[in-house]
Amino acid sequence: MKSLKFLPIILILAGCLFLVDCARNETAVRTVPPPPGKAAAVPEAPPSEKAAPAPVQEATGKTIIPVEEKNLASGVLPVNGQAADDASITIEDVLELYAEAKAARERGDFEGAVAYLDEAYAALLRLRIPADSPLIQDKDNLRLLIAQRIQEISAARRNPAVENHKSIPLIENEWVLREIRSFTGPERTAFLEGYRRSGFYKDWIVDELQKAGLPSDLVWLPIVESMYKPLALSSARALGIWQFIRTTGLNYGLNQDKFIDERRDPYKSTFAAIKYLEHLHSFFGDWTTALAAYNCGEGYVQRIINSQNISYLDNFWDLFQRLPYQTARYVPRFIAVVLIIRDPEKYGVSLPAPYPPLRFDTVRIQHPAKLSVLAAAMGLDSSELEFLNPELRYQSTPDTPYDLRVPVGMEERLLAALPALPKYIPPEYGTHKVRSGETLSTIARRYGTSVQNLQKINGIRGTLIRAGQVLRIPSRG
Repeated sequence: MKSLKFLPIILILAGCLFLVDCARNETAVRTVPPPPGKAAAVPEAPPSEKAAPAPVQEATGKTIIPVEEKNLASGVLPVNGQAADDASITIEDVLELYAEAKAARERGDFEGAVAYLDEAYAALLRLRIPADSPLIQDKDNLRLLIAQRIQEISAARRNPAVENHKSIPLIENEWVLREIRSFTGPERTAFLEGYRRSGFYKDWIVDELQKAGLPSDLVWLPIVESMYKPLALSSARALGIWQFIRTTGLNYGLNQDKFIDERRDPYKSTFAAIKYLEHLHSFFGDWTTALAAYNCGEGYVQRIINSQNISYLDNFWDLFQRLPYQTARYVPRFIAVVLIIRDPEKYGVSLPAPYPPLRFDTVRIQHPAKLSVLAAAMGLDSSELEFLNPELRYQSTPDTPYDLRVPVGMEERLLAALPALPKYIPPEYGTHKVRSGETLSTIARRYGTSVQNLQKINGIRGTLIRAGQVLRIPSRG
């Protein structure tokens, strides 16, 4: 214990020796000659005297000038190497940079793509747009697109094995074989009818998938979703051949109003599905995970991935059993459908001839008319117009300009019949919450309607209703 009284003196001496040693090393560093063949290092200039980073010449001939540190520190972000005035930047400038990034990405030049995206985002931050300008939405859309492309590049770097986004890994494991047995057994009739119905739209959908650079096999996803029924409605209120719920449909541009629900339109909903699938693949980087997210939402799948003991499991099959039961079956069911259609003989299936592709003309009208009345005036069966225009909620045209699909060659007949047709206004609906002891007949008498009307507008088969159920009720008159 007595030796502790000398401890302060020992620490002071050690500190002095350390400072002397540091000074000696600093001098040695400054005076060490450069290795043979290399020039001596030039002393670093103060921050205010630093030269701007050298431009980088890309294969495309476009020069990318790196962002200077002094501009980053001051919050001034240059465009094309200059701290441009806000007013000089336009949406077109950002779009041009985004297009360059996309081209670099398609060439496999990840570094160049990221450089262009960085420059595009820098320009976007400096873009001045009045708050009441319609370009505000374009700016927000560009910001989202840039973020999605960065996520896509990150996913491709993380998992190069799935970089080829034009193919889907078709693994024939025990879960897929289980679904194959279902489609070739108890679900055989429904599967074969869904395959036949695919003929109405398949060729057109494949063309659109190829234009977007997506796998052609995605054309079989509606068999899993809806068996290609445009009016298919799930218990989760998902609608159409691609089974969009209301909010996701709205997010991807599907109009839903009093007259129209575009989720039921096979063509318009296909465009929305392609956009959604592109987004999901860009986010997750592989198709199996993206398809799972299409079924239950990217937020749910992302939470499961984040809950893994390791950051991300590249093999979808390591995490899929933690998904909800319906979603855990979803990807194996899709793979099963593709495998059966590719090699039906292997699985003991004889595929029927698909229905021929739909052919129709489109006529713009502005006359609210019931399709049954319109079809009668044209000498058609009403089911023809209803099948061609499934998005019309009340089988009637709206009172706004509308592109009506009619059989080929029927345009003149339609325009001739239209002026004489009575205008049709769809009924308004109220709601009624079923109380204990009530029946459809008592509710129908109360509101001056019929049991058949209540069954039709509420999609009820039979007469069974339950307490707490909310029914749509047609207004009087």
